[in-house]
Amino acid sequence: MSRHAQHPVRSVDEHRRAVVDALRDLGARVETVLLGDALGRVLAEDLVAPLSLQPFDNSQMDGFAIRAADSRAARGDDGLASFVVVAPVPAGRVPGPLGAGEAAPVMTGAPLPMGADAVVPVEEALPGGFPEPGSLLRLPVGQPAGRFVRRAGEDVAEGDTALVAGRRLTPARIGLAAALGRAELPVRARPRAVVYTTGDEVVAPGAERGPAQIFDANAAILGAQLAEAGVEVAGAHLVSDDPGAFAARLAQDADGRPDLFVSSGGVSEGAYEVVRQVLEPHGEFVHVAMQPGGPQGLALVHGVPFVCLPGNPVSTLVSFEMFLRPALTEVVGAPAPRARRTGPLAEPVRPLPGRTQVRRAVWDGATVRTAGGPGSHLLAAAARANALALVPPGEAELPAGTPVELLLLD
Repeated sequence: MSRHAQHPVRSVDEHRRAVVDALRDLGARVETVLLGDALGRVLAEDLVAPLSLQPFDNSQMDGFAIRAADSRAARGDDGLASFVVVAPVPAGRVPGPLGAGEAAPVMTGAPLPMGADAVVPVEEALPGGFPEPGSLLRLPVGQPAGRFVRRAGEDVAEGDTALVAGRRLTPARIGLAAALGRAELPVRARPRAVVYTTGDEVVAPGAERGPAQIFDANAAILGAQLAEAGVEVAGAHLVSDDPGAFAARLAQDADGRPDLFVSSGGVSEGAYEVVRQVLEPHGEFVHVAMQPGGPQGLALVHGVPFVCLPGNPVSTLVSFEMFLRPALTEVVGAPAPRARRTGPLAEPVRPLPGRTQVRRAVWDGATVRTAGGPGSHLLAAAARANALALVPPGEAELPAGTPVELLLLD
């Protein structure tokens, strides 16, 4: 029996769940950040309102604060009621109480005087504008209580949970925290990851390339994907196919106390699969029913979870989007999940028996057109794509027009 046959086969959903379980503790660390640094971070604790919003009854309009009942009691033949103008109430000032038959000029956001329960816009007053205190003012009769009044606590009451832990901090949520007087917030700490790419045949971009070597694209792919996912890349190393050298490198990096190790390559069934050789005693290596990206591994080494991805560039890219990004979203709360759509194929596609095929695709809002073939080495085709099309397992060709699920990449 081949070594490949001995390894478990998992569905895509089963392996996604396994990655989530492996990273379960990643969202435990908490740090405090200023509001200016909070965008996109994930709130670590409930935010309980220390005050009400609004903190006090205030005016929604520039106008006149009155007792609504006075507009009904002092009815004139012309449909207007008479009021005596009192001292104006600018925003930021505490007004005195309002007596019967009085109207206080009030600006937007200014507190309502005690006793006032309605605001009449200045445009409805006669004469126009804001007369001097002591002047006679005419306002339409029958004003309802509560007109153009922002009531204390109508948005958030003191003691309410204003923001729930686990929510991503958007501009509106950061604004709410600021309105509640918070200058900083507790957020889940960004995970710190060390990245490994493997293979004697791989050299770093910019280095001299031998006739049987290729430039390493995977470190750049993973670094960009991790950064997009809110993960700090604490180190990135190109490692040879020497198990001893890789083990030593791993032990040295573990001293830096990263939260996560991620690798590409060295997980399949060949003779020089350095990641599998070193980590197999500490985890599991499986074959996922997916193409590209079948070989996958998970381990716990030096107390740090290790996600092992296959080495072909498109396999690395697809595996991250299918497994690691969703796990980070679930465990850490960021990044936001990829948008999903369903769209019709623009041309026939032949599925794979027993395996989900993840095709690079271009989605124009109306149809799904595959970008290049299914090969895991076709990086230029992947660069043209703006979506991943998930083609379910099957035997028969899918004709044009068949709906498929999409993960939008940009």
